[in-house]
Amino acid sequence: MIRSVVRGFGAALPKRVMTNRDIEDVVDTSDEWIVQRTGIRQRYVAGDDETTSSLGAAAARAALENAGLTPADIDLIICATSTPDNTFPATAVSIQNRLGMTHGFAFDVQAVCTGFVYAVTTADAYIRGGLAKRVLVIGAETFSRILDWNDRTTCVLFGDGAGALVLEASEGEGTTADRGVLTAHLRSDGSHKDKLYVDGGPSTTGTVGKLRMEGREVFKYAVGMITDVVVAAFEATGTSADDLDWLVPHQANRRIIEGSAKKLNIPVEKVVITVDLHGNTSAASIPLALATAAADGRIKKGDLVMLEAMGGGFTWGAVLLRW
Repeated sequence: MIRSVVRGFGAALPKRVMTNRDIEDVVDTSDEWIVQRTGIRQRYVAGDDETTSSLGAAAARAALENAGLTPADIDLIICATSTPDNTFPATAVSIQNRLGMTHGFAFDVQAVCTGFVYAVTTADAYIRGGLAKRVLVIGAETFSRILDWNDRTTCVLFGDGAGALVLEASEGEGTTADRGVLTAHLRSDGSHKDKLYVDGGPSTTGTVGKLRMEGREVFKYAVGMITDVVVAAFEATGTSADDLDWLVPHQANRRIIEGSAKKLNIPVEKVVITVDLHGNTSAASIPLALATAAADGRIKKGDLVMLEAMGGGFTWGAVLLRW
């Protein structure tokens, strides 16, 4: 059977680092308060010359170089983002242009923090359906542009950045020993919209709007939703937490990450945590974490890796793959 195998990975971050100490100069908060409640110590913030597409293109180039490929080898670009350069065209098309590509096709996926999981699942469907052989899957965000910098409950949480994978069609035996995407499970429930949303948009206010969140409500649902899809992935493949080499979660909050791992009986030593370095970069957080752990040698060829996320909407999902 056809599997979608990871051929390359890459990441890109803005030039500016904003520490918790820096945020103390913006709102009434403290480094101690932020670290204790979230695990975040710093985040990256895009400058005037940095956009979602420029960061996404930089991550894409890094992934292509890691894969030993060029833009000419890519059939499709999928960009997961909630902070596009423009209402339209899709940021993926802007990235395609930045890469000098005039062939193939490109589009965005919008599922907020679960966006990269949705994008990988979508890429896998296109590859298995024979519509693409190689896909650039990108998560890119500039959440700093939609934050209310007077709201200390949200502005301390988010950062900017981008990460990318190159997925390539490969023959597999149809077993869990295959490299590539093994299973994917996606969910959504729009009844929770008011718990995490942006209070603007083209057809409502005609403005970009700012991020609004009921943090306690999000936390209350997060662990259960994450557990739901991860267990579904284990059941679909006949695997368990014992078989897993790495859990790569959405980097929202260290307490959510550790709470989910504990409920799933996954030792924290098997969890990739980068929230302290990047903050919550929404759709970019999983590919940034993957790139970090693959670059430093933690994630190796043949490792069984679980990706999971939960975001506004609510959306949530998990992908189990063998690296």
